Amino acid sequence: MEYNNDAKNRNVQPPISDKLISNPSKFQQLFNKVPQITVFFWIIKIMATTVGETAADFLSFNLKWGLTNTTYLMSVLLVISLIIQFKAKKYVPWKYWLVVVLISIVGTLVTDNLVDHFGVALQTTTIFFTIALLVTFIAWYRSEKTLSIHSIYTKKREAFYWMAILFTFALGTAAGDLIAEGLHLGYLVSGFIFVGLIAVVIIGYYMFKLNAVWAFWIAYILTRPLGASFGDLLSQPHKHGGLGLGTTGTSIIFLVIILSLVVYLTRTKRDEIPTETITEE
Repeated sequence: MEYNNDAKNRNVQPPISDKLISNPSKFQQLFNKVPQITVFFWIIKIMATTVGETAADFLSFNLKWGLTNTTYLMSVLLVISLIIQFKAKKYVPWKYWLVVVLISIVGTLVTDNLVDHFGVALQTTTIFFTIALLVTFIAWYRSEKTLSIHSIYTKKREAFYWMAILFTFALGTAAGDLIAEGLHLGYLVSGFIFVGLIAVVIIGYYMFKLNAVWAFWIAYILTRPLGASFGDLLSQPHKHGGLGLGTTGTSIIFLVIILSLVVYLTRTKRDEIPTETITEE
């Protein structure tokens, strides 16, 4: 779903709405740190969630690194990518999407560690990450008075944003596994369930004026288990209900597509949010 000109009629703050200026006497340009919500955003995001699922399995099992070592390595890489992202002055496609791919992998590993290493039930992890995400949203809103991604132009808001993203991936992994494996519905049925739920959100947004900010975050959460379900469907062997493409092949295919789209967006700048120039007389 995309934000458009009628967003102001849906109780949504426009980009750079509160004109935060640290020194009112000086000229400033405020740059948003996240992309515009276009079809490319959702394509890359869903593919990143699939890579998060398949890459985590590939590193843990195929390369025999184990969940613990894989989690340590991916967490270090995520921290490095976040440092690069936070130092950027504006949205840069490769920096942003590198964080998304790595945070997808780490979010998957966090849930897998809780379930496989510590024996925490999928129902419990789903509830825990739901509460963690809600607490993050509450703290974010109380501090900044908005949850709009069109206003991610301070480090504090960016920190809230990435914390929320991490919890959406962990929650999506837990909820997807709960439905596909815990309820024994299988990957294909699970995937179609989440497709249906996303369709409900889209209908609510376009036909019943569902708040755009909440529509975005609900859809963002749901695309995680959607990507994971279809990732498992593609990679898992036939005896486990998959198509048998393997984690290696699935990961490579989706990474190549993600890289191609990121290169395209870097060149065309089609997903950049327009910058608002602010002056103080």
